[in-house]
Amino acid sequence: MRKLVATMAVSAALLAGIAGCSMLGKAAFQNPVVHLRNVQVRGIGLSGGSLDVMLSVYNPNHYRLDATRLTYRVSLAGDSVTLASGALDSRFTVQDNDSTTVTIPVTFTYAGVNAAGRSILNTGAVDYHVLGDVTVGSPVGSFTVPYSSTGRFTTTGVAR
Repeated sequence: MRKLVATMAVSAALLAGIAGCSMLGKAAFQNPVVHLRNVQVRGIGLSGGSLDVMLSVYNPNHYRLDATRLTYRVSLAGDSVTLASGALDSRFTVQDNDSTTVTIPVTFTYAGVNAAGRSILNTGAVDYHVLGDVTVGSPVGSFTVPYSSTGRFTTTGVAR
């Protein structure tokens, strides 16, 4: 009976230690920062086109992050037009205190981006909103964290 109680006490102490390390790891983790870096037109056709949407992912931590999944939604004109949404399951790494560019291929139809297209033609710019979440592995555990970035895209590039 004493061995059972001792075994249970050791098991409880180990579980408490593991839970404590997990909490400390989460407290030491800083969320990656994601911004729209650029948009490049790959092709234009009669009914739409294709773009490369480039996101900059910055790692503010003092250790490498290995991303396993990135979900995204790119909206234009005050979130009234969703240009693209989906998930990128390609792995990528962001070194400590560094950033990397992740490219998302996007196809669109003119009907779907009519309001945004009018804004670009009339003013040379359109507001954008990029949001989603990124799943990263680190020495202190795996985390899925949200990101959100807004700005203005002009015919000469991204304006922040």
